Amino acid sequence: MSMIKEFKEFAMKGNVLDMAVGIIIGAAFGKIVSSLVKDIIMPPIGLLIGGVDFQNLVIVLQPAHDKIPEVAIRYGQFIQTALDFLIIALAIFMALKVINKLKRPEPAPAPAEPPAPPADVQLLTEIRDLLKDRNAS
Repeated sequence: MSMIKEFKEFAMKGNVLDMAVGIIIGAAFGKIVSSLVKDIIMPPIGLLIGGVDFQNLVIVLQPAHDKIPEVAIRYGQFIQTALDFLIIALAIFMALKVINKLKRPEPAPAPAEPPAPPADVQLLTEIRDLLKDRNAS
């Protein structure tokens, strides 16, 4: 089998296509959540803690001078990224809960008939039933 044919079979499998669609939607969803955190959630939080813009929260290790850029720890950006992650994780968790609720439970397998008893047990059962019928009459 040629490599091109193998690759075509691999690429056209349902799981690969589903994964590709999931990655594309996930990337778009990530941008939406980042905007939600940056543009909607963080401004009120910054306002509540004294008008702080989280983008500007830094610890400057070395100020910029001449052509050397500033060296700083941008912990405000880290806080924002952590909130992005938490919101994405919460949204995925909630989506999976909804999907699991919507899934129909698989029907329980039909109970299998018990195996037939061995021949000697069947014979003894017949003898017992005949004796019971004879004693009842």
